[in-house]
Amino acid sequence: MKNKSLVSINDYSKEEQLKILEIAKGFEKNPVQDILKDHVIASLFFEPSTRTRLSFESAVSRLGGKIIGFSEASNTSVKKGESLRDTILTIANYSDLIIMRNPIEGSARFASEISPVPIINAGDGANQHPTQTLLDLYSIIKTQGTLDNLHVAFVGDLKYGRTVHSLVIALCNYNTTFHLVSPLELKLPSSVKMYIKERKLAYHQYTELEDAIPSADVLYMTRIQKERFSDPLEFERIKNSYILSNNMLDNTKENIKVLHPLPRVNEININVDTNPKAYYFEQALNGVFVRQALMASILGLS
Repeated sequence: MKNKSLVSINDYSKEEQLKILEIAKGFEKNPVQDILKDHVIASLFFEPSTRTRLSFESAVSRLGGKIIGFSEASNTSVKKGESLRDTILTIANYSDLIIMRNPIEGSARFASEISPVPIINAGDGANQHPTQTLLDLYSIIKTQGTLDNLHVAFVGDLKYGRTVHSLVIALCNYNTTFHLVSPLELKLPSSVKMYIKERKLAYHQYTELEDAIPSADVLYMTRIQKERFSDPLEFERIKNSYILSNNMLDNTKENIKVLHPLPRVNEININVDTNPKAYYFEQALNGVFVRQALMASILGLS
């Protein structure tokens, strides 16, 4: 994995993904080290982020590295009309690794093809979010003890949800049964369902959340993403389609865990937060260890 960019979750084999998760266990036990003390990491966020950006920055800081970059493009030469190509080629001169989030699908792949240093895709539009997928896999294996033969329910925005797209693709390696809950307008794209079909795995589609919960080992909630809608009226009509409340978890499997890539809007009632089946804040913490493992692997330090 040394010097190997991560743009799509498919860029890393199942074995490479599992290796990252194994390395992450070590960083969870010992997250403060100095292995990045001689490295500069660039963090280029062309659209807003809280958890992804800050967990990467936390991961770099805990490993003794230096971090440079920006949290919004309006503060950079992009506002003056600088191309993505020129931005990447310039920043690569200053850094050993580039982490990038950009609203344009395919932007991370383009960056990886021209950059002399590795690129980590921190989200490209509605396409993919592979580092979120790795931390999701880590969270699942920690809570379920396995990645194999699980029933995973995805709820909410399955059309534009890049975290969903990446995780579905990754879970196709593990004989997963998929339960897909969404409004008709936000169904999982056919291109992603094709991965499920090619591996001859089962999937079930629902419009009602209650129909999917009883079967689930993992309940993966997502928000309806206002920023992906061109029609505000359509968003208003479906924005509250699914709201998980505490009582809805009463008759679920004992091992079920509720995950969410965050930010949450109102799709999980705050009364769920104290339920032992809720795991989304621990899930966010896992992102630090997984991203430490990923950077260490790409830089040849683990």
